[in-house]
Amino acid sequence: MLITPAYAQAAGAGDTSSMLMSLLPFALIFVIMYFLILRPQQKKVKEHADLVKNVRRGDTIVTQGGLVGKVTKVVDDDQVEFEIADGVRVRQMRQMITGVRTKGEPAKADAKDDKKDEKAAS
Repeated sequence: MLITPAYAQAAGAGDTSSMLMSLLPFALIFVIMYFLILRPQQKKVKEHADLVKNVRRGDTIVTQGGLVGKVTKVVDDDQVEFEIADGVRVRQMRQMITGVRTKGEPAKADAKDDKKDEKAAS
């Protein structure tokens, strides 16, 4: 006989503490992966969504394709129109914007407000 009866009997009994200790490294790896990879990625996605949501007319933007231009019109929730050269306007999906270089000044509501401001200044 190759295996003694004492070794065969010890292998049959399952120990719950040894099973817990064998699963502990997997749980530890998952926690480390969460804090090093998943959480920073979620934060980055949230920041990008805020950046894209707050794009307005006059902002200088950079797209994923490398185009740099000034926003001339916010078409809707999904698209913006920006000018890359004099008279050359391009429509782009908001999600393709990677950065905002400079923030523009907010556009005034209409000409009536301008006239009121001029009269008040006089």
